Amino acid sequence: MDSMITAAARALAAGDLLGALKRVALRDDAPALALRGIVMAQLGDFVRAKALLKSAGRAFGHKEAVARARCVVAEAEIALVSRDLSWPAKALDAARATLEAHGDGVNAAHARNLEVRRLLLIGRIDEAERTLAALHPGPLPPASKAAHALVVAGIAIRRLDTKAARAALSQAKQAAHLADIPALTAEVESAFLVFNTPAARLIARGEEHPLLIEGVEALLVSGALVVDACRHAVRKSGTTVSLATRPVLFALARALAEAWPEDAARSTLIARAFGGKHVDESHRARLRVEVGRLRAEIGPFADVSATKRGFVLEPRDTSDVVTLAPPVEERHADVLACLADGEAWSSSALAIVLGASPRTIQRALDQLATTGKVQSFGRGRARRWITPPVPGFPTILLLPGPLPGD
Repeated sequence: MDSMITAAARALAAGDLLGALKRVALRDDAPALALRGIVMAQLGDFVRAKALLKSAGRAFGHKEAVARARCVVAEAEIALVSRDLSWPAKALDAARATLEAHGDGVNAAHARNLEVRRLLLIGRIDEAERTLAALHPGPLPPASKAAHALVVAGIAIRRLDTKAARAALSQAKQAAHLADIPALTAEVESAFLVFNTPAARLIARGEEHPLLIEGVEALLVSGALVVDACRHAVRKSGTTVSLATRPVLFALARALAEAWPEDAARSTLIARAFGGKHVDESHRARLRVEVGRLRAEIGPFADVSATKRGFVLEPRDTSDVVTLAPPVEERHADVLACLADGEAWSSSALAIVLGASPRTIQRALDQLATTGKVQSFGRGRARRWITPPVPGFPTILLLPGPLPGD
């Protein structure tokens, strides 16, 4: 490799994007195309970056398998950052295998980190953890160690293991300081904000107040009966009953929990569960049936008893009942939660992450756009959706993936 390419690569590794670009801007050989593609990606021009990397991959040819694999890894990172989750993950896996076979451990580790980040984004926490276990950060350079620690912290946060998350972020901060790359340092500092941003609201005895993520962690192991409106479940001491597919039962459970220790009126329960404005005998009959079903689901935790006015929740082996609610509740809050990370999302990527049909997501985006909460740019498959950062609106409890006890 010639001296100009070497100098550009060193500038890029040090975070000097313009210094790297000016050394290869007028060259069209394969290494120069690859370096220009990476620089353009870091400058935010993903369309140009993808085109340059594809050209570089073709220019390297079949005899330069390692260089082609590195281009594939760079394309995968661009796809992840630009939220193109339909990008073929098998191509990244094949590139990682090629890099490992040829002894390029640093770029192979980077490829595995990208794979874990993608799994984390779509809520496959267990698989992400298994994949990360195969990666040993010891021999990696500081920048790669920081990236690895950020992924470890991401998994720990989603597991609500704040002690492990803080330790991982501290390691990431140290590694980022050694790497001396401003963008990486900023990413680590941004990750620390999760500990100072309300992650949920605690509703109990007619009052509510915000909870930080450490408060959520403490609540779930406190022994209280928790009706979790973030995950549509009922929890107690590490045991969970999911009602995510039983919206009527969850609506009843939440109404009863918010009324506790008092009873909830039948009219209130019917309105919350069925949306009925006028209560008649058919509503009352249906309410009795659904309350019976709820009683069977949460039997290990609590009983539901009838009163003159309605029904009351009677917890077992605990003296407290609380509701854990998202920090913001409105229509399409899950879509807004994803967009709140500041990245530009495609509707197809949102559909993958939220487990909904593309048409459902598109309708939600159109409705949010009419109220000015989101905006789009581009056309066709290149169309992306963004929203200005919403103060105090974290994503962690709204994004998919199991919590402890799920």
